[in-house]
Amino acid sequence: MNYVIIGNAAAAVGTIEGIREVDKTGKITVISEENYHTYSRPLISYWLMGKVTDKNIYYRSPDFYEKNGVETMFGCRAVKIDTASKSVVLSDGNTIPYDKLMVATGSKPFVPPMNGMEKIASCHTFMSYDSVKAIRSEITEGSKVLIIGAGLIGLKAAEALNEYKADITVVDMADRILPSILDVRAGSIMQKHIESKGTKFILGTSVDEFSEHSAKLKNGATVDFDMVIIAVGVRPNTELVADAGGKVERGIICDLTQKTSLDDVYAAGDCTVSHDASSDTDKILALLPNAYMQGEVAGRNMAGVETRYVNAIPMNAIGFFGLHIITAGSYDGEEYVEENGNNYKKLVFKDGLLKGYILMGDVKRAGIYTSMIKERIDLKDVDMEMLKDRPQMMMFGKARREEKLGGIFR
Repeated sequence: MNYVIIGNAAAAVGTIEGIREVDKTGKITVISEENYHTYSRPLISYWLMGKVTDKNIYYRSPDFYEKNGVETMFGCRAVKIDTASKSVVLSDGNTIPYDKLMVATGSKPFVPPMNGMEKIASCHTFMSYDSVKAIRSEITEGSKVLIIGAGLIGLKAAEALNEYKADITVVDMADRILPSILDVRAGSIMQKHIESKGTKFILGTSVDEFSEHSAKLKNGATVDFDMVIIAVGVRPNTELVADAGGKVERGIICDLTQKTSLDDVYAAGDCTVSHDASSDTDKILALLPNAYMQGEVAGRNMAGVETRYVNAIPMNAIGFFGLHIITAGSYDGEEYVEENGNNYKKLVFKDGLLKGYILMGDVKRAGIYTSMIKERIDLKDVDMEMLKDRPQMMMFGKARREEKLGGIFR
């Protein structure tokens, strides 16, 4: 069997390991536009901070490809999937044949059109190893940095550049930070925490026009800068599948085996649409664990063992300047909220189930909440006061405890 994987991040690694669980000898080829051994993208900010080395940024051991019998084609760009000949066409005109193909192309930074962008002397995104290497080559102590975007990527950039004593201003059209994972109150707590470290926020506005070293905002303010970082969001890399005639909406559409609408073509990771079990909706879940697990399921299916990926939910575990957040699930429902300083807890209930949560500061026991959402544990079987205050095995009835409740107590 000849397996070809386009991409080299978490979904690709999951695919390799899924294949090798079943097929120890089939040929695996990885095509990657980047020139690096697989690395963990969430660690790029820590590399920039100096807390992670080139070696430590690896997502797998240096001998990962050799151990798994993988042929790598780094610095190669796939430009077309030819489904008729079952081959991948590269930018240099060469073709790579496949029996089973994985598309793990991830996403790319979205750079919205803004007046005067071509005048900016130093402008970067913040999603790849190369992007942080470029920033590192230019940043100096006291540099004025303008970050466009107050989401996860923009704030990790702010945290990293704070290590250089940079003068950081974050601008966002939204009226609060981290709107994709935090509610208004939690966002306010985190914003004050980040501001206490020196980062400034200008919210509810956007850039009207750039010049070489300054940005005029639509609210009339002007921000001077030495460097601009664009972090307003990402767009899935769906073009290869779409151009080949595959079904694509916001992302690539797959079934629960991760197969696309194209014969013998699978997809996984940030380029795909997943089913969110907590809200019963289809959406892009751009999360490293989700990408890996989708890839692993796809790999097993590609190698001939039918496996399905179910119970996916949105999850985030992240921290900024020492204040940690874990979130999961949907926030649509009845809320229970506790707040004490920088500690914040929100639990969301609907239809007799725990549907979602936000934990900030004290994030212990988050795994129990996550498993309850995924396993759809009926709240009638749960001591609710214990659930809210100190979740543990004893909050479940004896029968449920003896079943070991899914993955919580394994």
